[in-house]
Amino acid sequence: MIRAARARTSSRTKAYLALAFSLIGMGFSGIFVSLAGTPGATAGFYRMGIAAAVLFIPFLRGISVEGRPARHETMIALLAGLFFAGDLFFWNTGILISGATNPTLMGNTAPIWVGLGAMIFFKERPGRMFWIGLLVAIGGAAVILGVDALNDVGLGTLFGIFSGMFYGAYFLVVQRSRQKLKTLTQFWLSSAGSALALALLARLLNQPLTGYSGETYLYLLGLSLITHVSGQMAITYALGALPASLVSPTLLLQPVLTGLLAVPILGEALTPVQVMGGAAVLLGVYLVHRARALPETG
Repeated sequence: MIRAARARTSSRTKAYLALAFSLIGMGFSGIFVSLAGTPGATAGFYRMGIAAAVLFIPFLRGISVEGRPARHETMIALLAGLFFAGDLFFWNTGILISGATNPTLMGNTAPIWVGLGAMIFFKERPGRMFWIGLLVAIGGAAVILGVDALNDVGLGTLFGIFSGMFYGAYFLVVQRSRQKLKTLTQFWLSSAGSALALALLARLLNQPLTGYSGETYLYLLGLSLITHVSGQMAITYALGALPASLVSPTLLLQPVLTGLLAVPILGEALTPVQVMGGAAVLLGVYLVHRARALPETG
């Protein structure tokens, strides 16, 4: 009994450490994009392409054990990748326009769009807290957009909102895809699909994929390995020992961490109005998370 209790405590401790690590990795995502300075589709391509290359052998090993996924499930996973490609394109481009803080903050409104999409497509009925959270988050976004408009960088924040919409759609598709696919299988297929879509988008927009400095490639490597592979995998590990209702709201600290990191690393400044608006967005998204975690009423 004592040994089992110690094992559970150790498992939860490791999960909390993994969650903390994931926050650091995800918090640096906007920093890496800003430091690399590559076009939006290019940065997204390297983030997803390197991840797909690194995980290719583990993916093949999983297929050899589990068998090939059905064509229908594969197409759903690839569709998720297309939505994630849209998320990365708008988010990366927004960062280049207005810095790392606001687009990252707006990208984290994804739970709101997940809730709306679940209501429309899956016939779920959000409770009162969901709508309160939605109004609070929209109010905070309006405050930040208003400040950005005065500083001629409103487009970057708007792209962040588009990013959140695509990220929300990605989660909705993955919700269906994960019912029949293992984590690594779904993760690799969506990553490969995203990389291909972003490569095509970069070509259509004449955004070069090569010809950058060695320092830029190092930032892109960090973006993929630290943010996407390590950060996302750490979140998956934490969910094995901690409830999603705890992990999900905790991840709302990511844009806060990005904003704090952007001050010393990128020289970005946070105004009091931006802090208030950002706090409102985070509070609103947290309430939405709580509403979706709690049983529905009336």
